Amino acid sequence: MSKKKLITILSFVGFVLILFLVLNDSISTFDNVVYDKVYSLRNPFFDFFFTNITRLANTIPVIIILIILFTLLEKEDRDILGSSFFITVVVNQVLKFIVKRIRPDHIKLIEQNGYSFPSGHAMVSLCIFGVCIYLIRYKVKNEYLKVLYITLLSLLILLIGISRIYVGVHYPSDVLAGYLLTMVVLIVNITLFHRYYRGNLNDKNDRK
Repeated sequence: MSKKKLITILSFVGFVLILFLVLNDSISTFDNVVYDKVYSLRNPFFDFFFTNITRLANTIPVIIILIILFTLLEKEDRDILGSSFFITVVVNQVLKFIVKRIRPDHIKLIEQNGYSFPSGHAMVSLCIFGVCIYLIRYKVKNEYLKVLYITLLSLLILLIGISRIYVGVHYPSDVLAGYLLTMVVLIVNITLFHRYYRGNLNDKNDRK
């Protein structure tokens, strides 16, 4: 079994497990332990830092980031990013509507409407920056720059997820489930897209 398939299966199984526990209200101990740890870090500096980090995955910043990326990327890469983003948003909204998990009732640093599970900010950040990481791995030739870019983007994804817990609008399981599900979406979508793209490319070459 390839590493890609193994990651996809483990991520999907992990997501299904968390979903099952959430639906049966059996994950509160995990959520409370992690939340208490994050909550204990609250101070004026982190309040400012995380309330601004979390805004990077708000609607307007996301639109701006997508416009910039669509301007810079080639057509095939734009299609991968666009389709991945569309699937991620649709899946997130459908699950929110089905699960209907109420947001935490802890002290919130920001106001956030809608349901809690899974975290849209976690999913969107991993989707967009995850596609960027994928493209950087194959397109950036300088190994030092490649490691630097991937490290920074990975850190940003992690910080956005932590910020959702820190500001009090998501349970830890919302964030973790969002990451796992988006990982599945990205791997499956990118794999299928390349098969479709290469198949069409071969068909076009055969007709010439």
